[in-house]
Amino acid sequence: MPVTFDRVFVQSAGYFMPGEPVANAQMDAYIAPLNRLSSRIQRRILAENGIQQRYYAIDTEGRTVFSNAQMAAHAVRDCLQRGGRLLADVSLLATGSSGGDTLMPGFANMVQGELAAPPMETLSVHGICAAGVSAIQAAAQGVQLGAHRAALAVAAEMPSRLFKRSRFAARGYETDFDSHFLRWMLSDGAGALLLSDQGAALPRAPGLRLQLKWIHQRAFSGDYPVCMQLGLTEDRARGHLDFDSWTDAEAAGALSLRQDIRLLPHLFDIGIHEYAQLVHGGWLDPAKVDHFLCHYSSEKFIPVVEDLMDKAGLAIPRERWYSNLAWRGNTGAASILVMLAEFLQTRELKAGQQLFCYVPESGRFMAAYMLLEVQELDAPVPARPAARVAAPDETDIAPPHDPATAPAPLRDLLTALAAIWHGYRSEVWRTPLVRQIRERRFAVPDYLNWMEHWVPQVREGSLWMREGAASLSAPYQGLAALIGVHAGEEQNDFRILFDDYRKAGGTVSDIAALRRNPGGEALNAYLHRLAATPDPFGLLGAIYIIEGTGQRIVPALLPLLRAALPLPPECFRFLEYHGHNDENHLARWLMAVEMVMALDTDGRAAQQIVATARHTAALYLMQFQHVTEGRAAP
Repeated sequence: MPVTFDRVFVQSAGYFMPGEPVANAQMDAYIAPLNRLSSRIQRRILAENGIQQRYYAIDTEGRTVFSNAQMAAHAVRDCLQRGGRLLADVSLLATGSSGGDTLMPGFANMVQGELAAPPMETLSVHGICAAGVSAIQAAAQGVQLGAHRAALAVAAEMPSRLFKRSRFAARGYETDFDSHFLRWMLSDGAGALLLSDQGAALPRAPGLRLQLKWIHQRAFSGDYPVCMQLGLTEDRARGHLDFDSWTDAEAAGALSLRQDIRLLPHLFDIGIHEYAQLVHGGWLDPAKVDHFLCHYSSEKFIPVVEDLMDKAGLAIPRERWYSNLAWRGNTGAASILVMLAEFLQTRELKAGQQLFCYVPESGRFMAAYMLLEVQELDAPVPARPAARVAAPDETDIAPPHDPATAPAPLRDLLTALAAIWHGYRSEVWRTPLVRQIRERRFAVPDYLNWMEHWVPQVREGSLWMREGAASLSAPYQGLAALIGVHAGEEQNDFRILFDDYRKAGGTVSDIAALRRNPGGEALNAYLHRLAATPDPFGLLGAIYIIEGTGQRIVPALLPLLRAALPLPPECFRFLEYHGHNDENHLARWLMAVEMVMALDTDGRAAQQIVATARHTAALYLMQFQHVTEGRAAP
């Protein structure tokens, strides 16, 4: 649930960009290509990200011109000057950054020192892109609680020092793509907000003020592996402090900033899910959002975000979006503060308008949101809004469909299923099995053990589908035929999985000798029993969870398995097949659901589908949980 504010206003906003803007053609003077692949990667990345210029706090010799703390201090001074306030008026300084100039002390204290600020409360938030929002939230809470009349939130980033060509000399100027990628994406800068319990006139609208309504943040670090990191080796096996010296850590690549771009689609998936939760919980109405300040690292992700919002039926028209990525660059945690400051200085605003901010963080996946509202300067401070909690089924879409374009009964069903899916997905990602895969502690024997548990469950799939089709009454024979087609495609899937198992070194030669673990045993027993009942519509809920696992979870695990296991590609055919084909299977699933819902006059079928999806998710999760206990007893 968002943290709400009813007496916190943006008094002023400022930013600082070091030096002169650096155009794409000038980048090599600051961060020269490392090897023969660098220029090719550079052209590809710059063609996609839409950045035309950025700023660096180093010179062409790699020397630091402005430190990170100095940039933050400059942003604070700009912010205070624009608001006509003195540093002495501020009693809380909250900072956000992925890293200051020192490992210790905290960044906020270094900025306070750079400012020669009087004694005050400080807070250093260490993170990546969302750290700036965390700093804003800390400052706002201090004001809201009455502990501070005015508080500063400042964020600054200086990744250029990590990108100097000399930093890669210890590795012979050879590095992986994930390190190359960020050299052409990130740049330096700082932004600051002054928050107060009294509204101040906006720069271009003397009779208006800007109130902070709420902030919502949610981290998914327990669900997904590390995506963007500094301090670990490429394989995530060792940290920089585990080496005998900094020189050894540098040579091993532990001090290279990396981002696993293969994981990024999941970041926007969970981000739009949280966005939909806010809408369905009554915190936000997309139709009332006048300005959408969206932080994205590359313009390549604009259609990704738009598509996900469209599928959720919660789109914000593109003409309401604002970004300064093209001319300010991607400054990480500082981006949203720099964006907001420049927006307020250049845009005309009207009373009643809403500004909605969205910041996804790729470090270990986090999403942050803010809502601000333009008000008349003399308007009374609004009463504290009543807290609202979204109902369990108020959530966004999950695999694979769009509730917004469906008839009302189908829309409600898809929304309810999505709530079940997202809870299930989160728990699967935290099971011991998936954690082993994520943390690269997964060996070939673990893979074989997993498949020994999995094959018997997959073998039963087409059987209970055919049983269910045979149990359908006359009005549903069209559905029976459709399920028959699906079961026919699925009936030999277990043989592909068993063949993968044998090629990977599995020693069991007879499929019948494999035994399901307790979760798999319970799941198939449940589905066979349900399939034998008249008109077992609930099986569609089971298919939703099972096929959704193949479409949304398996594709994320496959690259991790390939990287961890010394096995040829033919040992992963089943996983690859499902990653490519389950989307088609789920399209067929939607056709089946539409057939049922067209004849479901009393809502019983929808209730059965939701109930079965919930039970299937619990039992499938049980199977995941039991895999690491060893081979199931015969």
